Amino acid sequence: MLTELKTVIARSQATLLQDAAGAAALMVMLVVGLHLPGLV
Repeated sequence: MLTELKTVIARSQATLLQDAAGAAALMVMLVVGLHLPGLV
């Protein structure tokens, strides 16, 4: 199982950074959306 995980990570290393950036953007949008009613 550990070797399978390593091969999956090795294969998807090109898109791993893009996926992390997308997840971070979603979290930022969530936090902004939750704080938006307090600003209005």
